[in-house]
Amino acid sequence: MAKKGEARENTTLVCTVCNNETKRTEKNKRNTPERLELKVYCPKCRKHTLHKEKK
Repeated sequence: MAKKGEARENTTLVCTVCNNETKRTEKNKRNTPERLELKVYCPKCRKHTLHKEKK
């Protein structure tokens, strides 16, 4: 059996409007090797904005 959590990686999402790092999530780096781009709520902007994965 494979070890649990071996392919999962913690990532930080950064707001593209205000550059605020507010969201943390994890992703499977084998299934999605490219960077995440999600539209989520930013508490600083007080609206839904595009968030990209930090380098």
